[in-house]
Amino acid sequence: MYDIAILWDWIAFALRWLHVITAIAWIGSSFYFIALDLSLNRDIDGPADGEEWQVHGGGFYHIQKYLVAPDAMPEHLTWFKWESYATWLSGAAMLAVVYWAGAELYLIDPSKADLAIWQGILISAASLAVGWVIYDQLCKSPLGERPTVLMLLLFVLLVVMSWGYNQVFTGRAALLHLGAFTATIMTANVFFIIMPNQRIVVADLKAGRAPDPKYGKIAKLRSTHNNYLTLPVIFLMLSNHYPLAFGTQYAWIIASLVFLMGVTIRHYFNSMHARKGKPSWTWAVTVILFIIIAWLSTVPGHDTYEEAEARALTPYEQRFASAAGFQEAHDIVIGRCSMCHAREPVWNGMHWAPKGVFLETESDIAHHARQIYLQAGVSHAMPPANITNISAADRAALIEWYRDGS
Repeated sequence: MYDIAILWDWIAFALRWLHVITAIAWIGSSFYFIALDLSLNRDIDGPADGEEWQVHGGGFYHIQKYLVAPDAMPEHLTWFKWESYATWLSGAAMLAVVYWAGAELYLIDPSKADLAIWQGILISAASLAVGWVIYDQLCKSPLGERPTVLMLLLFVLLVVMSWGYNQVFTGRAALLHLGAFTATIMTANVFFIIMPNQRIVVADLKAGRAPDPKYGKIAKLRSTHNNYLTLPVIFLMLSNHYPLAFGTQYAWIIASLVFLMGVTIRHYFNSMHARKGKPSWTWAVTVILFIIIAWLSTVPGHDTYEEAEARALTPYEQRFASAAGFQEAHDIVIGRCSMCHAREPVWNGMHWAPKGVFLETESDIAHHARQIYLQAGVSHAMPPANITNISAADRAALIEWYRDGS
């Protein structure tokens, strides 16, 4: 019979799998249509705004774009919306399962802000909604007629949010939330702006009315924003697997620079698809930004061994530190895991603790009780290839300790 920790981890895995699948579908269709729209041949006769011939999978495709409907509106019209909705919904579910349910471990950093679990969750949820409201009002203001200025203000908003998240959450949660903040704006663009505007245009065309061009213009603005935000969101969603990205006091600057990299990369491909040349300078700028990010990542962002040793245990840590079998579990972890999972690893060739997990002090070990249980107790994932020879009895002891504490 599965216990809750194992079942919960599989739920998180399933949601992550679903999130990746739906994200591939959303991003794939988004990239395709942006490239298609930019590459259309508009020097054609007839009512179509442009056309493109493409070859794929052994067949030829003749694609035409209409700003107005053809004489006979097709009965079947494919709408691209559920890719976006499903990506956001699965991501929100994963946020709740991993970061809200595991707030003591992944969300809250007592050294930054002494928050209760409910306060951390409230800040997490409210920030996503507030971000959309601010962004939407900026777009609806006169700035909507000045897209370059609007993009600069959006970048400023993202930098402020990056800094703000880093003041209250763990580094891992801060970058993940910035990604969720951005993804919420992108999906809300689809749900609240792009789809309703397209419905208005389709309804006008079916009724024989000339649609107001403003609806297409508004939708195009939001779609362009989504196009430039996509790559940074992917980086931020992957960042929780790479402590070098979030395990530094400058993580918020790293995240901010990633948005600039997203702009330079997308500008290159957008220009190429529009047949406006290949601005190679964008790659030089991207490489420079990446080098700066790599340099910033080497600045330590964690506490020292002495600070960790002196820090008072949180209620969550105290529960496992006082559980039966903790001393035995502590000795096993120190003897079999801490040579790699240290602030200064002593294992040959190891420069950083894997996944940024430290297992040196009592607070370290108690804090990561669930991960120790899953990685080195019920599974044999750690240590890799059992290189430090954890015995079956040791693994059983880790399991009993965690279950007593939980």
